[in-house]
Amino acid sequence: MAVRVMNGTAVLRCCVVSPPLSAIRCCLHQQKSVAQCQSSSRFSISRRLHYRLVSFGCGRVSISRYSTQSLVDFVVEELESLRKRGRVRAVNKLELKIGEEVLENKLGKQVLQKGLLLEFRKDPERVLLAVAQKPDGKKNWVVSDQNGVMTSIKPQQITFIVPGITNFDHAEISNFIQKAQDNLDPALLEFAWIELVEKNKSTTVEGLAEMIFGSVEPLECYSAYLLLSRDDVYFTVMETKGSNSVYGPRPAVQVEELTQRKHAKEAVEREFEEFVNVLKSARDMPLHAKPPKSTWISDEKIQKKILSLKAYAIDDCRSDEEKKTAGTILKAMGLSKTASAAVNLLTAVGYFPVHVNLDLLKLNIRTDHREEIIAAADRLLSESADLDEVDRINLTHLKVYAIDVDEADELDDALSATRLQDGRIKIWIHVADPTRLVQPGNIVDKEAMKRGTSVFLPTATYPMFPERLAMEGMSLKQGEHCKAVTVSVVLHSDGGIAEYSVENSIIKPTYMLTYESATELLHLNLEEEAELRLLSEAAALRFQWRRGQGAIDTSTLETRIKVTNPDDPEPSITLYVENQSDPAMRLVSEMMILCGEVMATFGSLNNIPLPYRGQPQSNIDASAFAHLPEGPVRSSALVKTMRAAEMDFRKPIRHGTLGLPGYVQFTSPIRRYMDFLAHYQVKAFLRGDTPPFSAGQLEVMASMVNMTTRVVRKLSSSSLRYWIIEYLRRQPKEKRFSALVLRFIKDRVASILLLEVGVQSSAWVSIGVHVGDEVKVQVEEAHPRDDVLSCKEAPGL
Repeated sequence: MAVRVMNGTAVLRCCVVSPPLSAIRCCLHQQKSVAQCQSSSRFSISRRLHYRLVSFGCGRVSISRYSTQSLVDFVVEELESLRKRGRVRAVNKLELKIGEEVLENKLGKQVLQKGLLLEFRKDPERVLLAVAQKPDGKKNWVVSDQNGVMTSIKPQQITFIVPGITNFDHAEISNFIQKAQDNLDPALLEFAWIELVEKNKSTTVEGLAEMIFGSVEPLECYSAYLLLSRDDVYFTVMETKGSNSVYGPRPAVQVEELTQRKHAKEAVEREFEEFVNVLKSARDMPLHAKPPKSTWISDEKIQKKILSLKAYAIDDCRSDEEKKTAGTILKAMGLSKTASAAVNLLTAVGYFPVHVNLDLLKLNIRTDHREEIIAAADRLLSESADLDEVDRINLTHLKVYAIDVDEADELDDALSATRLQDGRIKIWIHVADPTRLVQPGNIVDKEAMKRGTSVFLPTATYPMFPERLAMEGMSLKQGEHCKAVTVSVVLHSDGGIAEYSVENSIIKPTYMLTYESATELLHLNLEEEAELRLLSEAAALRFQWRRGQGAIDTSTLETRIKVTNPDDPEPSITLYVENQSDPAMRLVSEMMILCGEVMATFGSLNNIPLPYRGQPQSNIDASAFAHLPEGPVRSSALVKTMRAAEMDFRKPIRHGTLGLPGYVQFTSPIRRYMDFLAHYQVKAFLRGDTPPFSAGQLEVMASMVNMTTRVVRKLSSSSLRYWIIEYLRRQPKEKRFSALVLRFIKDRVASILLLEVGVQSSAWVSIGVHVGDEVKVQVEEAHPRDDVLSCKEAPGL
């Protein structure tokens, strides 16, 4: 069946031997206002045409005038009829046999020569048209593409040689390609397939060009080749010689299956294109107008694509399909297939906040507690009985100081002190008693062990225990009766331990102080705060005693940052720099170290398996660094000499850095699971029970917990540094910072500590500057996402 337009009259004819299918093209461009037939006749959609249907062998049937749309409908009906006939005839397996002689005749043999127009594969994803210029060696040829670029290609790179061309101008390639593209109509391929299926024949590029275009001119041949090369439904390559192929029509059953697949694929591609358009639209929106994160997870299909990008961004793709999906999205958006490109895209569309914590996502840190954990924790608050109630000593008469950072939510420890009649100082270290609520092995305990520690970040705190349990049931609270484990210590005049005790207690915290306010009270030297002065005096004695035992002072500057509204593009940043040798910080740290020594002694005396911590003494004598200024300079040098920490679960081991014969962390049971484990063991002993865990069990548990805490420590460190660099990025370029020279890295490049922000960097410094000197520097570059901080010495004023 074919259509020809002749002098304004369209003639349809059905026959065994069909005319060139080019005539039918007129009917298929329904959306175009003008269609051109092979005969060059033109007709308009609005014109009323007169048709004559000629049925060979069946006589002539006259039909009345119809619009072009009616003609198209008629052609579609005929096409459907042909399809049905094709299916019937192709029920049996289609077999196309081609003799060698016929094959030779169909394929022929083309020899490369100058001026031929050919298509070649530039790379796995690109094919180009080019004109052959000259041989390059025995087999290769130099070709010139549409841009005039000369390339040497191998014969196997050639995919097609356009027939009928002997001296083509490469400048005409673009025009040639455009004309060929205009000829491409996949429907023509279906007409040809129907006819060839009925005849059980194969075809070549030239044969197809003759069928659908009525011509074997170079342009029509190349157009036919493009149709065949892009087809994955109707034809299959039966034989190939060089760059020429013979194509056979697929069986109808196979075509139907492939068509369904193609339609499904096209539906997926349309869906993907719509998704990409949504991404582009969101990307181009101003920050305040971007869609909320919930928009990207409300639709399952969109969520899947977004999550693939998220996985790609944090190097966590779980399958090749997920990785491929993300790469395809990035390519469609014109971006490189890199993790940073995925991060930037997700940020640009509003899924990630500008300051997303990638390490938090990458390290898979537990943040929110599951509902079942929260429910179990709530039950503990209401149902747990205090097994140690009858044994608790009442210490509510003591003045109790709880000193911590101002943003602390959960308070683990507090301090009291008095001077005995013999002049010695007695100290009470009160530690929160969370194990009175949580039994070993229950669901809350197991979750805490998996977390290992509370996570403290500039942007948020993720507690080890559910918040309500930690705050209402475990934490010490000002002015309220609180249950605790109290370690009391009497010091010798030189700071050594004279006597100690470990007891369950009830206390009533008097003051909740920040380090700043505690330091201020110490400087005021108020008579009514004599207990606080005693604690400071005891801390000084302890520090000197430990130094005498070989302890190394590693105090330096410590930075704390509080970020408000971290999801905002420009969140508020509050930065504090604390000196660890500050009186209040020294006071607290010395009391915690004292408690750790007592617990190691107590555990050793009573054969209690505990997580005993130690650190071998450095091979380098600390006196070798005596020439360096005390403080950050000397501390940074000493830290580099320290050896790795060790643990034992049966007996204390020496802690060389602290200058102690043994040490057990005990003062942060709400924040650190290893402290919590120590409480389990000690509380059981005080109750007269066997400790719940053996040394071997503790070792296994500690290996898992320590692995998690190392990850959290890495996260905390990277998050703090990110926000310090972001803080510096916002400062005026001309701002000058005081920096302490810690050491020289190479030549005049020094490692420096920015004193106002407490971060290390490097900078070239002038001749004459020495280790320990202060210099003025300016920030050259600050890129938090890339962890880039570059400084330079500021010019003199």
